[in-house]
Amino acid sequence: MTIESLKERIERCEARVQECPDSAAAHFNLGLAYTEHGYVDRAGREYRRAVELDSSLVEAWVNLGGALLLKWDFKAALEANLEAVKLRDGMPLAHYNLGQSYLYMGDAEGLVRANRRVLELDPDNGAGHYFLAVGLLALDQVEEARAELGAAMALGHRPSPEFLKKLHRAESELNQRNANMASTETGVPETLKEV
Repeated sequence: MTIESLKERIERCEARVQECPDSAAAHFNLGLAYTEHGYVDRAGREYRRAVELDSSLVEAWVNLGGALLLKWDFKAALEANLEAVKLRDGMPLAHYNLGQSYLYMGDAEGLVRANRRVLELDPDNGAGHYFLAVGLLALDQVEEARAELGAAMALGHRPSPEFLKKLHRAESELNQRNANMASTETGVPETLKEV
C-alpha cells in the first residue's frame, strides 16, 4: 500500500469534482485538500460550493468560516460560523470560529459568549480559555480574565506578550482603584498612610 501525496490527493479530488460536479461531499473533500496545501482561496470556493449544494453540511460551513477568517473577511466568516452553530450547536470548533469572528470584528461580548459555549462543550480547550480571557479583559473583568488565563496556561496555551502587558496594566489600574477606594473609606489619603 502506498501513501498518497498531497498533490495526488488534490488531483484525485479534482477528478472527483469533475465526475460529480453536483456532489457536496466531493467539493468539501477538495476544499480539505486545498486547505492542507494552503490554498485558502480555492478551499473557500469549494466549501462555498459544498454548502450551496447541501446547506446542511455543517463541516463545510465551519471550514468556510475558517477560510474566510484567513482571508480577513470577518463579516462573511461570522455569517458562515453562525450558520454552523445553528446547524450543530454542540460543535466546539463552530463556536470557537464564531468567537474568532467576533474577536476580529471587535465584539468582546460576542467573543465571551462564544468561548463560554466552547468551554461548556470542551472544558479542557486551552484556546477557548485564552480567548475568553481576552474578551473578559476587553470588558474590564480583570480578575476573571486572570483566572481564565491561568486555566489556559495550565492547559498549555501560550498567551501573546501583548495580552500579558495589557493584563498587567489592567491589574495595576485595578489595584490602584481598590487602594483609592480603601483610602476614601478610611478618610486618610493613601499617600499619607505611608508617612
